[in-house]
Amino acid sequence: MSEVAKRFLEYVSYDTQSQEEQNVIPSTKKQLILAKKLAEELEGMGAENVRITDQGYVYADIPATTNKPAPVLGFIAHMDTAPSFSGKDVKPKVIENYDGKSICLNPDLDIWMTAEDFPDLKHVNGQTLITTDGNTLLGADDKAGIAEILTMADWFLKHPEEEHGKICIGFTPDEEVGRGADGFDVKAFGADVAYTVDGGPLGELTYENFNGASGRVTIHGRNIHPGSGKGQMKNALLMGMEFQAMLPVFENPMYTEGYEGFFHLDSMSGSVEEAKLDYIIRDHDMDRFEEKKKLFVMAAEFMNYKYGKGTVEAYVKDSYYNMKEKIKPHMYLIDKAKASMEKLGIQPLIEPIRGGTDGARLSYMGLPCPNICTGGHNFHGKFEYITVEAMEKVTELLIEITKSFIF
Repeated sequence: MSEVAKRFLEYVSYDTQSQEEQNVIPSTKKQLILAKKLAEELEGMGAENVRITDQGYVYADIPATTNKPAPVLGFIAHMDTAPSFSGKDVKPKVIENYDGKSICLNPDLDIWMTAEDFPDLKHVNGQTLITTDGNTLLGADDKAGIAEILTMADWFLKHPEEEHGKICIGFTPDEEVGRGADGFDVKAFGADVAYTVDGGPLGELTYENFNGASGRVTIHGRNIHPGSGKGQMKNALLMGMEFQAMLPVFENPMYTEGYEGFFHLDSMSGSVEEAKLDYIIRDHDMDRFEEKKKLFVMAAEFMNYKYGKGTVEAYVKDSYYNMKEKIKPHMYLIDKAKASMEKLGIQPLIEPIRGGTDGARLSYMGLPCPNICTGGHNFHGKFEYITVEAMEKVTELLIEITKSFIF
């Protein structure tokens, strides 16, 4: 099996699931275990200036092999996996020469990844497929990106005759909970420009992302015995359902695509006495993004008018913004990545991210940072998969992009 695949299969054995609503970085100490392993691996292959911070950020440099003008180029990936689905005890299934048919991920639980539900499977017919066993996510988001960056770095260190400028490598914790850039030291990282390797299918290349915010609604009810609750009970759960019904029905992830934004009810918990609803709010257009946040707050204000002051508390916090405005002055980053893809026979898929990356935050911190594919599919759930061939191709792509930065 290829080096990039071996690395990937090793990295997914580490449980690095991050956790929401923590006041420390990393949000889970187990991310530090993988961070230490990656730092040791970088040192072992001969990378320079390898360091790991108390917060789990890993940095390293690959020295330039040319005296020709070249910007310092960075590659960044994140170590954590999404809190929405288990990343513990990942047991990947390796399917060689995949036949394009439906796959039984777990016979005991009768979990199938069907060709009908996931039509993109037909594009990987004949390749070596890596899937989950139906109990966990896989972790290609973003351990595939880590494996690809490290395999690229190892290749350059073993081929000093290949001309390239200085390469900076960074691995971050807590990207999945929106805090991957919080402790990232752009100045110490040292790159002029960078790419996050955190995208999806082979060929994906993105420099537009959602403007993102998180929203929380806390509803204070009044619990009275249901036998005598008339005129007195305030059921917080029912009021939560009413709040959700006030938001636009079709501005929902189930009904949106492309540049269309949404309100996403991510979790709801509570009782008659108190309920909490957690949302993510997204839109590519800043004006529509602001309108969505305003509507969210207005819905809470109406509920307070209807049920009494203090019944509903609504809190909205911005998470990140569309990186497009920060990338536009540096469109050569997109041109070079696109040209490198075409040179390798990869069809570029330039489309907006319906999500966010560390690169969006970093672009606003002064490091222009569009996003490149990893080759993975169906992130954040049990139907996640990737192919060995896609990871090999992305590794080649990173090498080709780096070479192209000698001006």
